[in-house]
Amino acid sequence: MTDAQAPELTGTNPLAPTPEGARTAADVVTPELVAQLTKGVAGSGRTANHTPFTGEKLADLPESTPEDVAGAFERARAAQAVWAQVPVRQRAAVLLRFHDLVLERQAEVLDLIQLETGKARLHAHEEVQAVAVAARHYGRKAPAYLRPKRHTGAVPTLTKVTELRHPRGVVGQIAPWNYPLELSVGDALPAFVAGNAVVMKPDTETCLTALWARDLLIEAGLPAEVFQVVLGDGPVVGPEVVRHADYVSFTGSTRTGREVAQGAAARLVGVSLELGGKNAMLVLEDADIEKAAAGAVRACFSSAGQLCISIERLYVHASVADAFLERFAARTRAMRLGTSLSYGADMGSLVGERQLATVTAHVADAVERGAKLVAGGVARPDIGPYFYEPTILDGVVAPMTVCAEETFGPVVSVYRFTTEDEAVEHANSTPYGLNSSVWTKDARRGRDVAARLRTGTVNINEGYAPAYGSVQSPMGGMKDSGLGRRHGSEGILKYTEAQTVAHQRLLPMAPSLGMDDEKYAAFMSRSLRLMKSLRFR
Repeated sequence: MTDAQAPELTGTNPLAPTPEGARTAADVVTPELVAQLTKGVAGSGRTANHTPFTGEKLADLPESTPEDVAGAFERARAAQAVWAQVPVRQRAAVLLRFHDLVLERQAEVLDLIQLETGKARLHAHEEVQAVAVAARHYGRKAPAYLRPKRHTGAVPTLTKVTELRHPRGVVGQIAPWNYPLELSVGDALPAFVAGNAVVMKPDTETCLTALWARDLLIEAGLPAEVFQVVLGDGPVVGPEVVRHADYVSFTGSTRTGREVAQGAAARLVGVSLELGGKNAMLVLEDADIEKAAAGAVRACFSSAGQLCISIERLYVHASVADAFLERFAARTRAMRLGTSLSYGADMGSLVGERQLATVTAHVADAVERGAKLVAGGVARPDIGPYFYEPTILDGVVAPMTVCAEETFGPVVSVYRFTTEDEAVEHANSTPYGLNSSVWTKDARRGRDVAARLRTGTVNINEGYAPAYGSVQSPMGGMKDSGLGRRHGSEGILKYTEAQTVAHQRLLPMAPSLGMDDEKYAAFMSRSLRLMKSLRFR
């Protein structure tokens, strides 16, 4: 969208401000709120965070030292021993109360998410939805996931086996800036209901949102000491979290994820990682082009593309490529950018200077090497310091940087294909494997194509929301996009240690009843053949 095509500006906002939208950062982030949210956060130093909308400081914050991190783990460990003894249904009830509080007081956190990330309000609401769904799911299903399970023993009727699930202890969580509610407390909820404590290091620039969620969980009944928060520079505080944790949960870049994994491996503690992506959307020749174009806007530009499961590569069948691109570009050029703390903007800001520099460099490199700008490609400092127009590139080829590297911004490249095999091959030709999307009117064909894509989630006729929102099913990445899964049984059982308790009754697992070794071996061989014929598992 060029300046001539941009909506008429009202002040620094292309949307007409509403009474709700007229609120300022100072109206929302008051000294009293900051004091309440940071209560209990240990830190002998001082740091600050800022809003991307204007670049101004939001709050002064405590900064944790390595000693502060060690102290947080010590307090969490003591509290966890008591919390683990609380019956699981009582722990689950905390999540259900939290669910209600989040929905009742969502206006508070929507303001914080917007101010800290710069995203549009509707995109901030995606986080509210995701956290509420996760709280409801684990609030209802945790007792079933965690209950003791009976298994067939080594010798049926003689061996009684029970599988128990114990909390790991204190989970160290390192959360990113881009989804400060969902990727902080959303990942912590199953850890809590499984009986763990959590020491979380949110990104300092978006920590008020995570601290708000902690405050609400305590109001819902979570013991305060069970949820510790430490703040500070990632390279300083992050390794300290890994050094003390009984299990590590990390969401962020693949580069940092490798370092976290190495730190956890050195201590022989478990780790789950959700990392980068270069996600592809396939528009087959029988797709509904209008719906696909509208879906592509959501898939590519939600949260200004700063979403690990958003689409950065569009593969469109050659027979419909021109028609699709015309509709997609028109919708993209019509998007409204804004800073208002109200609904109405289609896209918000990038989070900061580093993201703006990356986006700018990727687009400039592609254009210099011959790619065509179909839409966007322009920064918008008239709206805010880190705004960048949603951008579509055509004619992208290697070795353009945007072809293979994750941009993590509102930039998508369009490619044409002629056969389904070609589309699948190109979509899979990346070290990443987080999310993908397939558009077709043929449901069976969509499922068949989806099964060939090497990504942890695939969405048919939508970009990312259906798979992510289906919390009974696992969500995570293949290849360089991570280890482990969130959601479903895997999302809670990863925070537990499995214990097998086997009770041998009547006869020992050894020669008995007058049998010598040879007779015992023959008896066991006959028994094994019989168990197979009786279809024991």
